[in-house]
Amino acid sequence: MSQRHGWRARAALLTLGAFVVSTDGYIIVGLLPEIRSTLQISTAEAGQLVSAYALVYALLAPVLAAVTGAWPRRRVLLIALALVGLGNTGTALAQDYGLVLASRMVAGSGAALFSAGAVVTAAYLAGNHRRGSAVAMVTAGATLALVLGAPLGTFIGDAWGWQSTIWVVTAVAGVVSVAIAFLLPEIRLDQTTTLRQRLVPLADRRVLKVLLVTMVAFIGIFLPFTYMSAVFEPATGGDQSRLALLLLVFGIAATVGNLTAGSLADRYGPRLVVIGATMGVAAVFLLMLPARETFVLVAVMNGLSGVVSFSVIGPQQHRIIGYAPPGSASLVTSLNISTAHLGNFLASALGAVILTTAGSAALLLPTAAVFALIAALLTWWYTRSAGGDGASPTSDTADSTVATQ
Repeated sequence: MSQRHGWRARAALLTLGAFVVSTDGYIIVGLLPEIRSTLQISTAEAGQLVSAYALVYALLAPVLAAVTGAWPRRRVLLIALALVGLGNTGTALAQDYGLVLASRMVAGSGAALFSAGAVVTAAYLAGNHRRGSAVAMVTAGATLALVLGAPLGTFIGDAWGWQSTIWVVTAVAGVVSVAIAFLLPEIRLDQTTTLRQRLVPLADRRVLKVLLVTMVAFIGIFLPFTYMSAVFEPATGGDQSRLALLLLVFGIAATVGNLTAGSLADRYGPRLVVIGATMGVAAVFLLMLPARETFVLVAVMNGLSGVVSFSVIGPQQHRIIGYAPPGSASLVTSLNISTAHLGNFLASALGAVILTTAGSAALLLPTAAVFALIAALLTWWYTRSAGGDGASPTSDTADSTVATQ
């Protein structure tokens, strides 16, 4: 219990780490033109650097969480940051496209390992009554990477070369590693739990239902976000500065929504927050339809969209931790994060199909609203049929799965 005093400061350190690894994933998008020119590759080939990172993240997050489930959390986090640093070093130094692609995969594996480990560690440090707030703090790091990390990285790359951005991220990751090594307590998971036992959640219908809700919700959330330039082209007129402002508004609002959702999950329970947030997503997307041609209205609606959209992942992490048996908390949280990334991929593919066949970006908004409503209905139906939400604010699976030295 003594290690829970000052949990906010330690959770903030984990939030900074989440910010670093998430920025590492986002910044490549803004650096693609420079990377393409340096490596003399096509735009499509350069885009694979983003896809490789995200795909490795989605596939390896649950696997790495299961394999390292019994390891001390500090060791896991330090190894994760070391992988990010190693991958970034390869990215910055390599002159061959194949080596750069491989280095992005190494960095992606480090990011996958860090994200779930940070969430579980923060949840333990905060204790059962503040678990939602702790989870929200860590996931806010990823949101802040979207707001600050990606634009700042693009600016640095434009001024001093894209490799400079990679080196800056690597340096910050190194600073976070030193801080974790000295300031984070040595938290151990249950050493008696076998790997097979850690994989038990994969056969738990409650866990699978939460994952399904996450996937459906994030298909809806990322449909308009991924194609924001097309959806709001009537209001922006193709002006990149206006589009950048919309992204900034969305990111700031998403950070507020993420942190607020954590407190609400502690007070009212994560299930109600997920239902309210997904219904809010559907409502905002439908209201965007008549507002698409007025920039001020679009900016306001985009801010509301950020609030409700990023009020989903934190409570979903809260819920799925509540279903995790001893030793499996990091696995289920990594599964949830990976499923959100899968939703992102599916949204991109579905959006491309809609734009190609229908020829109207406006159709993305009602389609996204339908997915959000389905997520809300699934959350309500699953917990109704189960007789309640197993992941109540008072359940403390994270606490029961760890011990300290």
